[in-house]
Amino acid sequence: MIEYKSPAFYRATFALCLAAVVVFANLHLLQPLLPVLSRDFNLTPLQTNWAYTIGTLSLGLSLLVYAALSDAWGRKKLLLFTLSGMTLTTLALTQVESFTALLLWRALQGIFLGGLPAIAIAYMGEEFTKPAVVAAVGYYISANSLGGISGRLMAGALADIGHWQWAFWPVALLSLLSCYFVWRFLPSAARFSTRHFSAKQALTDNLYHLKQPLLLLTFLIGGLNFFIFLNQYTYISFVLSDTPYSLSSVWIGLLFVTYFTGTLGSALSGKVALKIAPPLGMAAGVVILMLGTLFTLHSSLVSIVLGFFINAFGFFLCHSLASSWVNHCASRAKASASALYLVFYYVGASTGGIYLQPFWQWLGWQGVVIGAELMYGVTLLLCIWLYVKAKRLQLLKF
Repeated sequence: MIEYKSPAFYRATFALCLAAVVVFANLHLLQPLLPVLSRDFNLTPLQTNWAYTIGTLSLGLSLLVYAALSDAWGRKKLLLFTLSGMTLTTLALTQVESFTALLLWRALQGIFLGGLPAIAIAYMGEEFTKPAVVAAVGYYISANSLGGISGRLMAGALADIGHWQWAFWPVALLSLLSCYFVWRFLPSAARFSTRHFSAKQALTDNLYHLKQPLLLLTFLIGGLNFFIFLNQYTYISFVLSDTPYSLSSVWIGLLFVTYFTGTLGSALSGKVALKIAPPLGMAAGVVILMLGTLFTLHSSLVSIVLGFFINAFGFFLCHSLASSWVNHCASRAKASASALYLVFYYVGASTGGIYLQPFWQWLGWQGVVIGAELMYGVTLLLCIWLYVKAKRLQLLKF
């Protein structure tokens, strides 16, 4: 077992965190570039958004098989395979000349990006001692957030001084480095036992989870929250790139600094769960999201940014509580339950733009706010329904 603060702990944690930064930088770097892509390829916001969301969609769907596949292949071997695929597809994206080619390579890249989220925490749970797991998971989640923010910031800055494809070159280099550090510093699994891959068992486990009301409601809450939250950033990017703001890509990228309040929301989620029932904590997160969204109705740039700071806090508070709640409620195959939650989470992120598009065409950003508040209202009702069911089953406490 890898002990907390041992040399092996620092090496393994660094390798996994670097991989997390690179994976989520790759996943999210296109989001602030959507207005640029819309102009270059002469596409509508919804059409352009597929360049971003096709990656999150293929990542989410890939999670259905990675968790079970890693049981048969081994954690490190599959991780190196997917990181290598990520590196090659990122290099391919530096050469695309058409929007169709961009979509195809992004879809393939998303499949490889799913390896790390499916494997990392399972590896830590098997190889690290309990104190080491707690610390390493905290570092890993922070690295996820840092990767998403840094990828967006870097892409915005490079698009301003050159071409949008420039954003892929430094990330491709970092992808290659992540392969090396995982190969060099991540110890081979010592406590892992190879298990026969069974598609039938994986399907049986997933169907079992979907039949559990508490789990299904939590999956829907997580998916619907990301369904709106992530796509609000997409549509506000088009608002801020147009008059009267006329912000460049680098300034639009800076909007994603608002994710830092999400780190605070995640950190406080554990304390919230000790004070009130987790479903009520999720409901509080949704209410905060609804309030933050209303702030963005004011035309002041300060008010819009403040609204997104509030939104990020509420979203990550709800998301962290929901993630923990899945582990609490799953009576078996906890890893597949967590993977299924992430499938809903990423599929929601990938499809929310389609739902918001008619609202955008109707009233612009005001329409997006109306559509967002309606769906957040549905999510709030699901949180209350989850609370009632959990209370009836006496499962409100972790």
